[in-house]
Amino acid sequence: MPYTMFDAIEVFSTCPPSSGVVDGAYGRHVAEVARWSERAGCRGILVYSDNSQMDPWLVSQMILEHTSALCPLVAVQPVYMHPYTVAKMATSFASLYRRRIYLNMVAGGFKNDLTALNDTTPHDRRYERLTEYTMIIKRLLAGPSPLSHEGEFYKVVNLKLTPPMDGDLLPGIFVSSSSEAGMLAARALGATAIEYPKPVQEYQGSTHTGDLEHGIRVGIISRELEGEAWRIAQARFPEDRKGQLVRQLATKVSDSVWHKQLSEMGEGNGHGPYWLVPFQNYKTMCPYLVGSHERVGEELAGYIGVGYRTFILDVPVDPDDLHHTSLAFQHALEVAKCHSSSTSG
Repeated sequence: MPYTMFDAIEVFSTCPPSSGVVDGAYGRHVAEVARWSERAGCRGILVYSDNSQMDPWLVSQMILEHTSALCPLVAVQPVYMHPYTVAKMATSFASLYRRRIYLNMVAGGFKNDLTALNDTTPHDRRYERLTEYTMIIKRLLAGPSPLSHEGEFYKVVNLKLTPPMDGDLLPGIFVSSSSEAGMLAARALGATAIEYPKPVQEYQGSTHTGDLEHGIRVGIISRELEGEAWRIAQARFPEDRKGQLVRQLATKVSDSVWHKQLSEMGEGNGHGPYWLVPFQNYKTMCPYLVGSHERVGEELAGYIGVGYRTFILDVPVDPDDLHHTSLAFQHALEVAKCHSSSTSG
């Protein structure tokens, strides 16, 4: 049985996007990436949701049918469906597959997507709506009594969820929390607060304390040798002037706090492993860590030391990506354990 990197932490891969994929090929690719992720020991896999993607619930069903333990992390945008429908989907999956899913609660999205759907709600108000929306989902799933609720955004009367949700399969809930409004929502919901990380040295002297779980979204390209990892990274994400211009335009029109934070960050310390070129060239939506297993592992150990316990990776290119990422996490956990032992002793 392969080494499982997630006894102390949870790691999720990401499902490939469906936009631009030739008909018929996407389903096979989703199943393939899901199987890679499960073999590597991932807890689950993020499934995107925006106007250009296939329905995330149908994609998640395909993932469930082609794996035995992998948990879909379904992106949920309130503007797309009523909270009752989300709860109904979650309990239906639990009943049909005896599998837990996770919900990645999304307050925003691409500006053009929201405009097309006539959603002009300001940034912080979207998080207030998301909090009420998610609370309804949680209360429905908790059952068994019918739910009546009259809030600022939603009203339901004697609403009951069937089939009932097995308490052991209640969904994990994630909320993007790079902004103050996002963090408030995560706290109100008891959700895992997901952020786009800064270079780990910028967290020196700070730790996450309290009951709230914290996680980060980060891509990883790691190999045994530092130079090999960087050769792969630079070949995969070459400089792209057109992509840079698109990113700059997207930053100007977006009200996303994390988007602006990463755009203003530059290149971190300039020496790696923290690398923003894929984000700056509009090829990914997260920072990357690049380097040897030991170097990337040390950076990951720093995040673990701060208190991050959930890691959402970018889309893997092949099984080797996940294998080498597993080795980097193995080193990270060993470093973190040694550090914890030395400080407690």
